[in-house]
Amino acid sequence: MIPIKNVYYMLSYAFQMLNVQGYKNLATEDFGNAGDLCAAILIRGISYQLKRGLGREYISETDTISAIRGKIEITESIKNQSMIRSQMVCTYDEFSVNSPLNQIIKSTVMLLLKADIAKSRKKELRKLMVYFADVSTVDVRTINWSINYNRNNQTYRLLITICYLVVKGLLQSKSDGSVKMMDFLDEQRMCRLYEKFILEYYKKHYPQIRTAASQIDWALDDGIGTMLPTMQSDIMLSYKKGDVDKTLIIDAKYYAHTTQVQYDVHTLHSNNLYQIFTYVKNKATKGGEVSGMLLYAKTDEEIYPNNEYQMSGNRISVRTLDLSCDFDGIATQLDSIVLSQFGSDCSKR
Repeated sequence: MIPIKNVYYMLSYAFQMLNVQGYKNLATEDFGNAGDLCAAILIRGISYQLKRGLGREYISETDTISAIRGKIEITESIKNQSMIRSQMVCTYDEFSVNSPLNQIIKSTVMLLLKADIAKSRKKELRKLMVYFADVSTVDVRTINWSINYNRNNQTYRLLITICYLVVKGLLQSKSDGSVKMMDFLDEQRMCRLYEKFILEYYKKHYPQIRTAASQIDWALDDGIGTMLPTMQSDIMLSYKKGDVDKTLIIDAKYYAHTTQVQYDVHTLHSNNLYQIFTYVKNKATKGGEVSGMLLYAKTDEEIYPNNEYQMSGNRISVRTLDLSCDFDGIATQLDSIVLSQFGSDCSKR
């Protein structure tokens, strides 16, 4: 079981916004569940956004008005006989706070107010919603999460991501209309956060190592790669100093079960092993020392992998990252990976 505080630390690395003043004190608070954590982040984030001013967009409005504005809807005006009252039906653009982003935030908060979170947080959320009086709610099941961010709405990125986690992690109860917690961060969403956290951890603390989620080219003899799938690594660490050129490809895996079992025999997930082996061998054709690692998040299972193999001249490791200890312990585990791969030349910063 991952402590909620560690989920916060993982979010802090994945979203650097949580490291600015105003969010940092959340690290010292206790949270009953992930919903409580997300509510606390939303309270800080919404307060911060209110100081900047709620984002506004031009929203298309259609209304019966006395002064002509925008486009006149002739058909609707005749149908409603609005001309008798010296009015016309017009469609016009209104620069309004009732934008899709603000609607998502308000609808998410309404959902959280029915959830099992601290009463003090519910009180703070209700106070903040006073500033959303002109914002309408939407059905959270119909929200389009494909949002294009730009310079004007960049500050909403973290807020909308937290809203996404809340909406996908709360389930409507059939009895009294309240909401109850599911596995708040399910396997799929937790896997993405797990990958992002590891990537950003190494980017921050090991700037001398090139850290990226790089694509790997197929080693093709004739250059023809039609219909071949893209080889997209989760994390690729590369370090070059003089004649030393080392690369570690990490495939981060967050599964409920870290091994597959057949006739009481535990083995590695075959697809995972085939994948990392393919990544390593194709990358190795470009030169340098290339290694691969399957990095599983530790579960409550008694048997978990911690092995190292030499395969066709390359090292393939399988390790388990324990996310249940305090964060210093998690950092020590991640640091040991760099030390074993690149040596003491790469020190933590």
